[in-house]
Amino acid sequence: MILSNSEILKAFNKGHIIIDPLPDIPSLDKSDSAFNTTSLDLRLGDSLSIPKKDQPFAYDLRKGGIASFLQKTHETCRIDNNGGYTLEPGKFVLSRTMEKVHFPIIQGGPSYGARVEGRSSYARIGLLVHFTAPTIHAGFNGTITLELMNFGNNSIIFYPGIYICQLIFEKVCGEIVFTQSQFQGQTTPEGK
Repeated sequence: MILSNSEILKAFNKGHIIIDPLPDIPSLDKSDSAFNTTSLDLRLGDSLSIPKKDQPFAYDLRKGGIASFLQKTHETCRIDNNGGYTLEPGKFVLSRTMEKVHFPIIQGGPSYGARVEGRSSYARIGLLVHFTAPTIHAGFNGTITLELMNFGNNSIIFYPGIYICQLIFEKVCGEIVFTQSQFQGQTTPEGK
């Protein structure tokens, strides 16, 4: 079941979903709200993880340990508040949300998860915000990594703090048995 904006607020108020810092919520019925009818917009953090050039490697998917691999093959770069970061057509970078999200597993429920999705206005200029990893599992605690790809014909300039993606919240049915993830507690785009 997808939560409506009013149900999302109720879950925030009860501590069942935690977003820190919480985007400004002037009113659910205002155009400047981070809320849509069934989602909450999140902001772009202040750093990117950029693949190093000329890295001759092939990643063996049987090895696992993606986060440590990315730390060796990517460079972290801060996004300039004034000049931004220009993502050229056909280029790929990792980033993260400004907000840290936490979906505590609550014995006896309710517990929640979410999906991160792009925004349609940015998709129309060719920006992909995630590839095949939209699920934020119940129990997750950390920033959300964004896989940013410019499929458009023109450059796209990013600035920290812009609303870049949206979360769609879902109520989890049934008892949850917590499982560990290599990305639990992540605060960087690589997952560390």
